[in-house]
Amino acid sequence: MYSHILFPTDGSECADAALRHALDQAERHDATIHALYVADVREVGHAAPAVSATRVREALYDSGEEALKRVADKAHDAGIDIETTVAEGTPESEILEFADRDDIDLVVMGTHGRSGLDRYLIGSVAERVVRSSPVPVLTVRHDGN
Repeated sequence: MYSHILFPTDGSECADAALRHALDQAERHDATIHALYVADVREVGHAAPAVSATRVREALYDSGEEALKRVADKAHDAGIDIETTVAEGTPESEILEFADRDDIDLVVMGTHGRSGLDRYLIGSVAERVVRSSPVPVLTVRHDGN
């Protein structure tokens, strides 16, 4: 039923909880996981004036590579094929574009990622993905345990 599963991650505990479900679905359907980290360029504008935009962008990419390595290690341990991508842009736009462009059959993601004022001002990435996704979206709530 599913051949290509998109797993967007921000490296949060909620994303880690969703990863268990993504791995389970991939194993059940012999699917490939496409792990995606979006370097949210909106964060570049919030950097302190003393920090260059280039350094902020590099830090975002480093965080993304680190998060994707953890995901890839877990997928390899489970014997599941995985491809990783760091993209730059706004998370919901990049997730939706990836799902449409790369023949994704299912998106598995956490209901809440990193929090803060931005989350309340701009809303939930998961909520916007669910409303606009061309494919089914499995959202996973992290219970904090």
